[in-house]
Amino acid sequence: QVQLVESGGGSVQAGGSLRLSCAARGTIVSINDMSWYRQAPDNQRELVATITNTNIATYTDAVRGRFTISRDNARNTVYLQMNSLRTEDTALYVCKQDVTAVNRVTFSVWGQGTQVTVSQ
Repeated sequence: QVQLVESGGGSVQAGGSLRLSCAARGTIVSINDMSWYRQAPDNQRELVATITNTNIATYTDAVRGRFTISRDNARNTVYLQMNSLRTEDTALYVCKQDVTAVNRVTFSVWGQGTQVTVSQ
């Protein structure tokens, strides 16, 4: 069984920074894409950023230039560095990793989310 452990959320004033982490725990052979999503109250879940296993990163337009996604394959961990935060970035941030387990089956694992609140 594979689980994701997220950390780094919190409350910050507009213009501030936060760094989110998401570590996969379990018997893992490899991890393909790692992604961060976010969901604000009354909004649909939004894909924020993805990083492939070849370190190609993509971002939604709303965060490009402010957020940076990165990964540490030795630690099965993905990070999201968030700078110049805005009130509209307030949301529950959820990590997803596409994991290949020892039985060679690939599946998506979701974290439980970490809350980010940005105040004016």
